Amino acid sequence: MAIVDTSNNSAVQDLFNSKVKTATDNSSLNSATKAATGSQSLGKDAFLQLLVTQLKNQNPLSPQDNGAFVAQLAQFSSLEGINTLNDSVNAISSNFSSSQALQASSLVGRSVVIQTDKSTVDTSKSMTGSVAVTSAVGNVSVKITDKDGNVVRTLDMGAQAAGNQSFIWDGKDDNGAVAPAGTYTFNATTKNDAGDAVALATSLPATVTSVTLSQTGGEMLLNLAGGMGSIKLSQIQTIGT
Repeated sequence: MAIVDTSNNSAVQDLFNSKVKTATDNSSLNSATKAATGSQSLGKDAFLQLLVTQLKNQNPLSPQDNGAFVAQLAQFSSLEGINTLNDSVNAISSNFSSSQALQASSLVGRSVVIQTDKSTVDTSKSMTGSVAVTSAVGNVSVKITDKDGNVVRTLDMGAQAAGNQSFIWDGKDDNGAVAPAGTYTFNATTKNDAGDAVALATSLPATVTSVTLSQTGGEMLLNLAGGMGSIKLSQIQTIGT
């Protein structure tokens, strides 16, 4: 039996070249090549086509190494697992968006309490807010100003312990007259040992008029009445009626 010289276009070399040319014209190889070059995403089907084509057209004088073949199978298994994980994450994301939509529909028209210094007030009835007192103090006061910066009312809360301390405004000014409805600013202060004024955070009610759902999976925004802007759902301290 003659030994074929592969360096001189032998019969084995011709057979190998013929096989490679045939595989090059094969539609499955073209499809896999497009995936590998970026014409489409390299999914599990394209990956498998490349692997099978590689096995079909391997050099008979230098066949695929067993270790490399096992490594490619492991890559294929990893790709399959990643695709399954992506499907699961997409399903969870879809369910989360549906849950947010249900939450949103229940919040529209309701009153929520958030940390802010402004509130749209219906002065025909009393409103309740709170002041975050960081430590026990001898005096806390809340100055209420209208949209033009005029002081309408000053509430003296007296000595307060640490914590969220509530106050009530009856909607009247310092002269006892009912103030017009509108947006008011609430500035809470106390004094330190040196007699200097120290600002305190206030939490006030606001009405939710609409909800904006994020298209990128972020937190939904609550749009508030009276031009008070928008807040994140996580900023709500209390949900009222």
